[in-house]
Amino acid sequence: MFTLRIFALPTAMTLALAGTAHADDVEIYLTDILDSTQIGYCVDIAGGREADADPADGLQSHTCYSNLGALGLDQTFDTEKFAYGQLYMTEFDVCAELVSTEAGSSIALNACDGSDLQQFVFSGEGTITAVSAPEMCLTAGEETRSGRSDANQIKTLTLEACSDDLTAYQDWAVRGVE
Repeated sequence: MFTLRIFALPTAMTLALAGTAHADDVEIYLTDILDSTQIGYCVDIAGGREADADPADGLQSHTCYSNLGALGLDQTFDTEKFAYGQLYMTEFDVCAELVSTEAGSSIALNACDGSDLQQFVFSGEGTITAVSAPEMCLTAGEETRSGRSDANQIKTLTLEACSDDLTAYQDWAVRGVE
């Protein structure tokens, strides 16, 4: 999935580029099937639908769109940015950002600025932790509400203490559409 590219450049620049990976557009989804939905839950822009989504609404967990044969615009992330600690949404040119490092805080979207609140540890599989609060994980909510139709299910997305008891809500992976 990731390709390491090292160029013949001065040492300092070579080290800076050593983590560069080939970019793939993917959705970030929970590995556990919750609520008996075979579609699964993905990280998604709250409130909107596809291109009409407003990054100012922040992030939520929402049933994934990849089963329709394409990634949802409001669910698409760039894998290359994971190496830089960013959860970058390609279609909206924004990065995920913690509202705070306290449990229960929501996840916002803002212009990428490299700040500590925009730094996450995520390899493409496993938990997504905040660099500024490494004991905290992105967590889908336990409660579910319906979206525009019964097929669309929504859960909150918040920062919570990483816990084995919450693995079903904190274990994420990525997938693209072939």
